[in-house]
Amino acid sequence: MRLEKCWFCSSTIYPGHGIQFVRNDAKIFRFCRSKCHKNFKMKRNPRKVKWTKAYRRLAKKDMTQDKTFEFERKRNRPERYDRNVAENTLKAIKTIDKVRVAREAQYHAMRMKKNKSKEQKEAMKELEQSIHLVKAPTAFQQEPSLTLPKIKVKVSQPQAEESHMEE
Repeated sequence: MRLEKCWFCSSTIYPGHGIQFVRNDAKIFRFCRSKCHKNFKMKRNPRKVKWTKAYRRLAKKDMTQDKTFEFERKRNRPERYDRNVAENTLKAIKTIDKVRVAREAQYHAMRMKKNKSKEQKEAMKELEQSIHLVKAPTAFQQEPSLTLPKIKVKVSQPQAEESHMEE
């Protein structure tokens, strides 16, 4: 079973699926779905379309350099079948897959670490603005520790507007 890659979005194309386009110079383009084919016909650049693998790699949203990706490359050299080699290869594929998943999770956690402090600040600000929705007013009277410290804010009132209002 031969699995191809979509030319536009780099997703896997299974046998019997997708569209094939052959240009005049005999270059073959394979597309996983009509969405990719239509974007190709509109001459869109996959590196500028946000949902493609090329964009995600270019914008550093996905891992690009990892030793585990070398095992996915296509090899066109025929090799003599050896049962022991095939068995060891299948075992290695499982361990490589586990390593890849762990590294992707670590990469994702590293990227999300930056957002954690920002999200906490936003949550505190939202809590300060709507603390009255969280606790009932009687709870504030019973436990004064639940109230937030009061901040003095100076508000200047323009007097010119008041004189216009009287007229």
